[in-house]
Amino acid sequence: MTDIRIETFLTLCRVMNYRKTAEILNMTQPAVTQHIHFLEEHYGCRLFNYDRRTLTMTKEAELLKKYAENVLYQEKKLKEELLPKEGVSLSIGATKTIGQYVIADHIGAFLDGGNSISVTIENTEALLLALSKGEIDFALIEGFFDRSRYSSTLYRKEPFTGFCSKNHPFAEKTVSVSEILNERLILREEGSGTRDILGQLLAGENYTFSQFGKIITISDFGLITKLLEQNKGITFAYRSVGENNGALAEFRVKGWDISREFNYVYLDAPYSEYAVKTFDKYRK
Repeated sequence: MTDIRIETFLTLCRVMNYRKTAEILNMTQPAVTQHIHFLEEHYGCRLFNYDRRTLTMTKEAELLKKYAENVLYQEKKLKEELLPKEGVSLSIGATKTIGQYVIADHIGAFLDGGNSISVTIENTEALLLALSKGEIDFALIEGFFDRSRYSSTLYRKEPFTGFCSKNHPFAEKTVSVSEILNERLILREEGSGTRDILGQLLAGENYTFSQFGKIITISDFGLITKLLEQNKGITFAYRSVGENNGALAEFRVKGWDISREFNYVYLDAPYSEYAVKTFDKYRK
């Protein structure tokens, strides 16, 4: 059974506020302070500092957080394993491109094996938070994540390209960065992998999103592709998003011949590795 003081510590790490931590855990603020002081004395180090009224974590707190998340996750999986059941039951996450366009057949094969699964489709930021809280066994993520904090295994590599209507002047052409700045850009929401990748590519050319004349932010790829079909703008995404849509065409930007990794991302814990290996066996 996990010490309640560890749960207090992890909650404080997430919200970085003693009062909010107390409210979430239904305890008094002095009790939260007492739990943190106990851990600092037990481990012989300071875990938090105040700098100009801003609470910050020490490097020792970062290390304890990593280990504590793993312990809580392992305990949760132990409880589940002790319950009688047939097959393997997984809770996984996937970023929107992967969840909507890549893993349907893989999940189908996993279910055909007599197993069960729940799938959360969210952006990268939300999935990494769910992973840290032990709510999912692993996440399939496109784009960037902190490799010093999470373990990972390559799922596959995927080209990252521009999409437009097949009737758009860019269709099947290579254009310059300056040319795309004149177009209406349809972007995913902040925190999404595709938005981050595009931002990095633009930064490499000394451009930012603010230099586009028109920008639309939409979190759903279904709506994005509908607008592209109507020739209402351009977007950038992984090839799997549009490869089965005859109304769309790809275009390329000079110097942007790139692919990105789709990765299994998980906590450094034995059950996490088992979950990834078990699910991966069913990949066609």
